[in-house]
Amino acid sequence: MSEQNVFVIGDVHGCLNTLEELLQHWHPETERLVQVGDLVDRGRYSPECVALAISLEVRYPGQTTFLKGNHEAAMLQHFGPAGSQQGWLRWGGRSTVEQYQACPALLEPHLAWLACRPLIWQNEQLLISHAGFADTPHQLDEDHPDGLLWRRGPLLNMGRRQVIGHTPTDGDPTFDPATNVLNIDTGACFGFALTGVRLSATGELLEEIIIPTHRIDIAAAE
Repeated sequence: MSEQNVFVIGDVHGCLNTLEELLQHWHPETERLVQVGDLVDRGRYSPECVALAISLEVRYPGQTTFLKGNHEAAMLQHFGPAGSQQGWLRWGGRSTVEQYQACPALLEPHLAWLACRPLIWQNEQLLISHAGFADTPHQLDEDHPDGLLWRRGPLLNMGRRQVIGHTPTDGDPTFDPATNVLNIDTGACFGFALTGVRLSATGELLEEIIIPTHRIDIAAAE
């Protein structure tokens, strides 16, 4: 089990400037960075957010984990052999397609990187995923609505702290003591905030950092 503190970031959704401000609170020399997925869609800077994540992975080898979210999974389906994923286009993908059209050389390497994102990061006391583990046989099925990329609704108490995103709040993290689930998707792409939490290796919440969304990240281009 890693003895490092863990700095966990919620759903970014293309909010590059907000993410950059939040990252100023991460201590890479002593903390692992875990992001819960949904780097892309809805905000104005999806390619830039993926590029930043890749650069951090290169700069700090072994110190970062960027998980897969349902938006990455749908993006990969859209650009995969099955072709257009109309659902994804309706709930954020259309803007991402347009952004990659402005920098087409990035699309293929970014898709390859996104396809390799893990579904979970864990140690003996922490279990971090995009949408969380529920009482269902489909937990690890990336396409199933009860899987840990898509689940909305009650989650299981897994005997350790779960940290999730996926279901946006109105700007503040939520905690369910019955299931020991901390939700840190604080609605960055809806104009609320991007949240990072600093946790000990044993799952103790040490600090919450809540960065209000930079308007440039979500405002319509001039």
